[in-house]
Amino acid sequence: MKVGIIGLGLIGGSIAKEIKTRSLGTIEVLGSEMNPNHRMKVEELGLVDLLISTTELLELSDVIILATPVNVIKEQIVSILDQMSGDQVLIDVGSTKRFICKEVEHHVNRKQYVAAHPLAGTEFSGPAASIIGLFDGKKNIICQKEKSSKVALNTALKIFEFLGMSTYYLGSEEHDRHLAYVSHLSHISSFTLSLTVQEIENDQKQIFNLASTGFASTARLAKSNADTWGPIFDANSKYLVEAIDLYIQYLNQFRESIQLKNIEESKKLMNKANNISSVLEGIALN
Repeated sequence: MKVGIIGLGLIGGSIAKEIKTRSLGTIEVLGSEMNPNHRMKVEELGLVDLLISTTELLELSDVIILATPVNVIKEQIVSILDQMSGDQVLIDVGSTKRFICKEVEHHVNRKQYVAAHPLAGTEFSGPAASIIGLFDGKKNIICQKEKSSKVALNTALKIFEFLGMSTYYLGSEEHDRHLAYVSHLSHISSFTLSLTVQEIENDQKQIFNLASTGFASTARLAKSNADTWGPIFDANSKYLVEAIDLYIQYLNQFRESIQLKNIEESKKLMNKANNISSVLEGIALN
């Protein structure tokens, strides 16, 4: 089997590295990458068996994995489906799904496409950030499974299982709404914390001296690539704005209780927030 990966950054590069390592040469990994600096790094790291053009990749691959930023996926996906033969399978791994799924809703080759989102990543980007084990034990979401053929769906499931992932199913709207709260809002919070601290604390050395592990873990996502996350925020603006509005409501409640020195109200909010423990324990168990 030949698996072609378009976009060899953190996710695409990690998929390539994982398949090459786990398959022991039984699966040929083809790659396509538009960024010239990334192409050089892909070749240097040997992430794929063959680095070729997107056109060549579409001709040679049995399975095509689209791992470019979500705005680029939206631009590419119709053209890719147009060029696919009847036995090829296309999987995208973007972090938003509504607009991508809508783009191909009525395409004649829609059944050959699987809308997926592996819930894995780090704050780093590019081919050099790709790592073995990124997907191991993580969850994968497939949206609109009823619109994919059994062959396409089973192919995708086998690949994600091969990567060490368990798969769950959601509608595309449901996916984007949930991800706005549990993923995208986390990045907004981290970016905002970073901006706030840098605005107040001009002495970078003091930040380094005083920052604890709590600050480091909370601000870690602020290192995430703007070229990746800008398009995600744009694509999911409807639900992300909804999430930010609710977040601001709770910030204002904390602000008011602190300003009024109402420690009981502050404690009530914190105790309510502590209920997240059961959610986090469930994540750890899974």
